[in-house]
Amino acid sequence: MDPTTSGRFRVHDRRSRPDIEGDPEAHDSDVDNAPDEFVLVELPDGSIDPTAPDAEDRFDPLYATAEGYEGALADRVASLEPGYVVDATLAWADGSARFDDVEVARESRFRFADGVEGMFEAAVETWEQIRADGEAVGSITTRSNDGEPNGALYLFADAPGGDAFADLQAGRLPVEPLVARVNESREDDGPREVFVLRPAAHDFVAVYVVFDRDGVLAQTVRDTYDLGLGLAAGLDAGEFEAAKADDTGASEDGSGDSSEDGDGFDALDRL
Repeated sequence: MDPTTSGRFRVHDRRSRPDIEGDPEAHDSDVDNAPDEFVLVELPDGSIDPTAPDAEDRFDPLYATAEGYEGALADRVASLEPGYVVDATLAWADGSARFDDVEVARESRFRFADGVEGMFEAAVETWEQIRADGEAVGSITTRSNDGEPNGALYLFADAPGGDAFADLQAGRLPVEPLVARVNESREDDGPREVFVLRPAAHDFVAVYVVFDRDGVLAQTVRDTYDLGLGLAAGLDAGEFEAAKADDTGASEDGSGDSSEDGDGFDALDRL
């Protein structure tokens, strides 16, 4: 009997299985015909302080075959989307994992887009402020037209010789602590929409954790960057133009809100 692992997992991404052996004799057709696999991140039973030194190590990715299932299990596996949280049992054979059972617990979504055009100005202006302060990472809280917080925007330098976008998509640089930070600050774990965006014209990668998966902001981002169903009006909806930044540094509660007194940095005050 094959050993099994049961728990709660984040479906981080679905991709073609990479050539982990690095075989120089491998042909392009071998890569094209590679089976799909899911990148999974096991979620802990309890909360993890996302600022703890070992937080990232708790979210190491693992991989499960995405094809070759039968019956009702095949239908459930085929329905999985990046970002979903699932309760699953994985069976291991020869170092590879397959779903023995899986049920969707929460339909959050992860969406990845590389080389995007027209990066929204709140991100660009905030990045310029972060770099002016000599930092390589930073975060802000964006707000709706009514002034209500609607998302946490994290920005990372895409340094020469590195590939932050690829590392985020592959789970080597974990997104989960950023989502956990939002959940902690909002005291709930409702479905989020997480956008990982690398602009074509700038040297940073944005991870935008939108609080309401079904809200206007999430629909606007999807529509603007052609990432699924969204608002036909795109940026005319005014969500990005209304985004406000309280501070370029993350607060103690991790939401991006500053707990310090004084005037906060407005990402739009020079637009």
